[in-house]
Amino acid sequence: MSDPTTVDVNGVSVTPTSDGDTPLLTVLRDELGLLGSRFGCGQGLCGACMVDVDGTAMPSCQTPLWQVAGQQVTTVEGLGTDGRPHPVQQAILERQAAQCGFCLSGIVVAAAALLAEEPDADADRVAEALDRNLCRCGAQRRIIDAVLAAGGAR
Repeated sequence: MSDPTTVDVNGVSVTPTSDGDTPLLTVLRDELGLLGSRFGCGQGLCGACMVDVDGTAMPSCQTPLWQVAGQQVTTVEGLGTDGRPHPVQQAILERQAAQCGFCLSGIVVAAAALLAEEPDADADRVAEALDRNLCRCGAQRRIIDAVLAAGGAR
């Protein structure tokens, strides 16, 4: 086991006991009990495990714990609450822009990171930002519309 790595997860400083080479996704799910980020392809290609690391959406399955030492990690659990969802979460709910929901947490995190940087992103930019997130349920147009609405709601 390497030296302890301290990381800020959803506003809380934590020092996981996992080895520094452990994928962040494993630490989040297995050690911290944050189950929102999903294991999809395991190769950083599908986006189901996307988390925000200091303002950048990253696949947590391919990010070793040591790489996020001292940084702020935000998972879908850290974006909003039941009573006060993030604007992207609210817009997706209002527009029924999800079907199976497996990939949705990664989409929400990637969209929130985009809108934090570019609140006026247009449809082409939203589609580009979500290109790494694969949704096979066919809700892509509604997801883009929801993200656009969330951007406009800010």
